[in-house]
Amino acid sequence: MTTPPGGPARPPGTELTAVLERITYANEETGYTIARVATERSGNDLLTVVGPLLGAQVGESLRLTGRWGSHPRYGRQFEVWSYSTVLPATIQGIQRYLGSGLIKGIGPKMAERIVDHFGTDTLRVIEEEPGRLVEVPGLGPKRTKMIGAAWEEQKIIKEVMIFLQGVGVSTSIAVRIFKQYGEGSVDVVRTEPYRLADDVWGIGFKTADTIAQAVGIPHDSPERVKAGLRYTLSQAADDGHCYLPAPNLVADAVKILEVPADLTASCLEELVAEEGVVREEVPAGEGGENTVPAIYLVPFHRAELSLAGTLRGLLSSGHDRLGAFARVDWPAALGWLSGRTGADLAPEQAEAVRLALTEKVAVLTGGPGCGKSFTVRSIVTLARAKRAKVILAAPTGRAAKRLAELTGHEATTVHRLLQLRPGGDATFDRDNPLDADLVVVDEASMLDLLLANKLAKAVAPGAHLLFVGDVDQLPSVGAGEVLRDLLAAPEIPRVRLTQIFRQAQESGVVVNAHRVNTGQAPLVREFPDFFLFPCEEPEEIAALTVDVVARRIPAKFGLNPRRDVQVLAPMHRGAAGAGALNVALQEALTPSREGMPERRYGGRVFRVGDKVTQLRNNYDKGAAGVFNGTVGVVTGMSPEESRLTVLTDEDESVDYSFDELDELAHAYAVSIHRSQGSEYPAVVIPLATSAWMMLQRNLLYTAITRARKLVVVVGSRRALAQAVRTRGAGRRHTGLTHRLRTP
Repeated sequence: MTTPPGGPARPPGTELTAVLERITYANEETGYTIARVATERSGNDLLTVVGPLLGAQVGESLRLTGRWGSHPRYGRQFEVWSYSTVLPATIQGIQRYLGSGLIKGIGPKMAERIVDHFGTDTLRVIEEEPGRLVEVPGLGPKRTKMIGAAWEEQKIIKEVMIFLQGVGVSTSIAVRIFKQYGEGSVDVVRTEPYRLADDVWGIGFKTADTIAQAVGIPHDSPERVKAGLRYTLSQAADDGHCYLPAPNLVADAVKILEVPADLTASCLEELVAEEGVVREEVPAGEGGENTVPAIYLVPFHRAELSLAGTLRGLLSSGHDRLGAFARVDWPAALGWLSGRTGADLAPEQAEAVRLALTEKVAVLTGGPGCGKSFTVRSIVTLARAKRAKVILAAPTGRAAKRLAELTGHEATTVHRLLQLRPGGDATFDRDNPLDADLVVVDEASMLDLLLANKLAKAVAPGAHLLFVGDVDQLPSVGAGEVLRDLLAAPEIPRVRLTQIFRQAQESGVVVNAHRVNTGQAPLVREFPDFFLFPCEEPEEIAALTVDVVARRIPAKFGLNPRRDVQVLAPMHRGAAGAGALNVALQEALTPSREGMPERRYGGRVFRVGDKVTQLRNNYDKGAAGVFNGTVGVVTGMSPEESRLTVLTDEDESVDYSFDELDELAHAYAVSIHRSQGSEYPAVVIPLATSAWMMLQRNLLYTAITRARKLVVVVGSRRALAQAVRTRGAGRRHTGLTHRLRTP
């Protein structure tokens, strides 16, 4: 049953057996669902049920336990306390069940054929005599075998579900556990529940902890405390930190675990002794005179040591694959370049060109309108004039496309460049380096520590590595502040472009980005490409945002609301957050249509035409993996094959089975953090005071700099002022700068 353990005892409930016909609302975080069901008595009149139904699929027969009640607005409804699935018994129920997409290989039409042939005996035939399915017209041996296998898997899943629901696990989480461990799921959950947090995507320590308590693991068990310490460090990594000072780690873990500090500290000592984590003294702050005991998860410690050592090795290499530029006549070279490009470089740009071609590791940074892209194009043009092998890369597909357009040279994502394999290992590494004389990485503020380390290791000795990015943007989503750490290390050559070119001074997007970056309010009436639509309440902001995207921008600027306009929200939650806006924007731009297939997963409904984003790195998808942040459009959906197809922004068609849809979310609106490295013709930014803690200068600056042609801010003037004046969070806990300074 899905009722969580604990809580006050309820009186005996009423049982209701019904077929799930339609889900009208589902909250993915809480599991609360509003649905319409049919019973034998109700006929064509559907009943409303509300409660924890997350994971139940349309077409399934459910045995619901709960009570009847009345809502003042919506009338009589059944309040669900728990549910279990049951096999349907009627012809109509069996047909609906089989055609729901639950059994791979059977869609609505095939379900009708099978039920026409076998009648109420259908489910018994599939269970006991699946070979007889070949009697159905259109069903060959191959498809029959697929249906039989899918049925068996569903049976095992149901058995696992019954156990998992008994220890308070929701159906959607239970599916993930089964996908990881198969028939061994029950054993793992019963004996090693904290493994779930490490092994199963989407399960954190808190879920694993709830399960552990349900199967009898003590609250003060050392196993629990060590798992909590690792969880605290992984949470810190999700917040961008490569390590936590030991006192911070213990204090944070004590709050989460609610156990004594001395027990937590002693378990930390055991973890260090077991080499589950690494402890090392690192400098505290910029001065570096005092040190702190830094506690690292092993992968981040290794990556920091490796990245620093690799960069120092590249800088000191005696070999130079661009050695010709050490002897070049720079005035003559820059004159030739001016003739090729039709424009002279500013002194800062000329210095950046020289630096990239004479130093083996360098950083080029600067804000919008300062000519970073033209400088990169100039570097590539000169390098190729000397027959150098040049590779251009960026962290996202959109950024790589833009880099290719600006330079006229092929560009790729860092993931594809390195050819990451299942498990995350790269095909190109220290033993198999890239065949390149110059590697240029754009949007380097997005590079997290782990990816930067993989990239640096793939650069051949003697080759040049140039990091290009805007250090004032938000740091990477993953742990580390690689670009900022490189700029803080005097050993790394760098140029910062500061001059805003005249053409860029006419752009409200560029001017206001720089104003925000220096703590000045944006000018909202002086430019034809930067607007503020003031309103206060989150619900009003959300409604106006949808209107701006769906109607006003297309009408005034002729932009496609799905392809060209991106909503960037400070946070996911709330009425004006990305989550609620995605629901409203989907309804406005890709509404449900009669006869068009759609698929619900958890709290989301997927339709053909939906704009979606990948939520995790999946190295098994596509030709070379699909990575967190990849954006695409749903181009096809097959209930028969239990599959939908996404065309990504890298022009690759990728198939997702229906049980993989937890990897996708809608992307009509995304958080500003998730927009890094991307650029859009138009950006709409909803700003509500309810997002007060997130309203920071670099967040707003990053959102504005994502726009190529147009920015529309919808929301509160007070929220806008708060974002402009708040400098933002402090530095992340990283040790890269220190390691670059000390061999």
